[in-house]
Amino acid sequence: MRLLLDTQAFLWFVLNDRALSQVACDLIINPLNDILLSPASYWEIAIKVSIGKYQIPENFTTWIERQIQVNELEILPIKVSHTATIVNLPFHHKDPFDRLLVAQALTEKIPIISADAVLDNYAVTRYW
Repeated sequence: MRLLLDTQAFLWFVLNDRALSQVACDLIINPLNDILLSPASYWEIAIKVSIGKYQIPENFTTWIERQIQVNELEILPIKVSHTATIVNLPFHHKDPFDRLLVAQALTEKIPIISADAVLDNYAVTRYW
């Protein structure tokens, strides 16, 4: 199964944070699943690192590229069709990164791994 990680789930997974649910962890580590990461997530992380909200243990580029490789994540590129979905997306969520992740999940018809229950207001399948 193809699954899209939201930013928080990605961070909790790679940082071994106990906030990550067991269901989410099991889905991510299952070798039968293809785990996707959006550039929106590493863009969001870069912004939060730059304003001091997150701290990572090394240079951002080195760290993010290592996490993608070590965790065998597939990058889901941002396509015009994803952004076109945003045009008609209701404003259940105001966070532009989450809105893009929802649009990607809806357009690609894939579930999203997220703790954010607000995403349930969209027609997206959410695992947590």
